[in-house]
Amino acid sequence: MDKNNKNCSHQLLSGKRGIVFGALNEKSIAWKVAEKVVSEGAAITLSNAPIALRLGEINKLSETLNAPVIAADATSLEDLEQVFLKSQELLGGKIDFVLHSIGMSPNVRKGRKYDDLDYNFFEKTLNISALSFHKMLQSARKLDAIADGGSIVALTYIAAQKAFEGYNDMADAKALLESITRNFGLLYGQEKGVRINTISQSPTMTTAGSGIGGFDLFYDFADKMSPLGNASAEDCANYCVTLFSDYTKKVTMQNLYHDGGFSTTGMSAEAILQYQKSHLNK
Repeated sequence: MDKNNKNCSHQLLSGKRGIVFGALNEKSIAWKVAEKVVSEGAAITLSNAPIALRLGEINKLSETLNAPVIAADATSLEDLEQVFLKSQELLGGKIDFVLHSIGMSPNVRKGRKYDDLDYNFFEKTLNISALSFHKMLQSARKLDAIADGGSIVALTYIAAQKAFEGYNDMADAKALLESITRNFGLLYGQEKGVRINTISQSPTMTTAGSGIGGFDLFYDFADKMSPLGNASAEDCANYCVTLFSDYTKKVTMQNLYHDGGFSTTGMSAEAILQYQKSHLNK
């Protein structure tokens, strides 16, 4: 665990139980969230797909945080049910918070253009990146696995609202993810006071993000556009803690921009200067 995180802990999640889906390696946001929530007093389990467990370094994180790993295909209802059942057993009670940090597009990986998609790949994108969230929520609700007033957060991106060339069918998946958040948030909130929100994060140097063509250039552009600069994975982890804590009991069904102001900036002076330089070099 990061010593600096531990030293500045406020124990905002003391006594809470959580599940973090999607931690792959030290670059991933889910990894940083796992470290941060434990430093804030929570006990957690970790879950990812079996192939991700083989490729990633999650066992190291598990040992450091004393957080059991439960392998699961997030598109499988049976696997998800086992995650919630085993997590309650291992942690000693109902779950207070969940992070969904899952997303993948075979079309992006294969370099397919948005107007030339492989539709089998497209269905996989939607299933992995969005329907997995619905399945997760449906499984948790049927098992009554989430404690009253619990908090569930999924990670999204502004491409759900605005067109970004290169983000491809992942943009459609994120739009669906945010719709699921609103619809399930209404239901779960009325029944159990459970909050469901999405965090629309800045471009972040994760393994998944870096796989998008031209990502480094877009990262730099967003950083110049944002008055506060891009939010890092560590910044996102801190924000997740606030949403998992008791200080945000009335925040639900929201898409919360965590992007240094990028989403509401028309043009910054630094971006204009960069454009002028490139224009003069033509």
